[in-house]
Amino acid sequence: MVGHVLLIGINRPAKRNGWTPEMFRQLGEAYTRLDDDPELRVGVLHAFGEHFTAGLDMPAVQAHLERGQRLIPPGLVEPHDIGLPGYRRRTKPVIAAVKGICFTVGIELMLGADIVVAGEDCRFSQKEVQRGLMPGGGATLRMSERAGLGNAMLYLLTGDEFDAATAYRLNFVQKLVPNDQVLDEAVAIAQRIAEQAPLAVTATRLNAIKAVEEGPAAAVADFPAITQRIFASEDWAEGVRSFVEKRAARFKGR
Repeated sequence: MVGHVLLIGINRPAKRNGWTPEMFRQLGEAYTRLDDDPELRVGVLHAFGEHFTAGLDMPAVQAHLERGQRLIPPGLVEPHDIGLPGYRRRTKPVIAAVKGICFTVGIELMLGADIVVAGEDCRFSQKEVQRGLMPGGGATLRMSERAGLGNAMLYLLTGDEFDAATAYRLNFVQKLVPNDQVLDEAVAIAQRIAEQAPLAVTATRLNAIKAVEEGPAAAVADFPAITQRIFASEDWAEGVRSFVEKRAARFKGR
């Protein structure tokens, strides 16, 4: 933890952070902790070593996939945040800090975050079709949503690599920085968000996502209930006081 920010590190650098069933379970537990701990306001997903991830460790996950076993126990927050039955949706923001190789599940996890900071040398590939698979963690949804169907198909159907500049152009990444600054920049953004009113941040995030997933009318329909809850909060009163007193607000998340 750094203040109100939870650092979530992918830590298997000897295997290029290849994903195992245990790692998926641990990630679900970390995201659930982020949502459940009132002292935590923002998460930062990052990686140890040179690479974010080379993707799934296929020998480790093959049997689970073939049997249809869930890699994340039901009832937890599902880190891809695509609304799978039996899982919770995340409410608090997550910043992804990616570097080096970011393949398959790495792209899906970063697109499941809210903001992505990438190193300038980052390499991406959604290469499931090269292994006889379909992306199952949200790439087919979010790549099309962010980049347009044709741009998404170019990389979904070939599995070809693309660089950080292309990821930025296609709206998969929000900031490009030198490789040694990726985590620091992600934490700085997270801390800036953590300074804001937590109830307002959560409401804003969920309403924006609802607009994307269900359409503008559904998001607008929630405005009255959301504003009523916010106006009844201590943070709203503190926000007004801080404005009048010309000082930084001290929000408590209630």
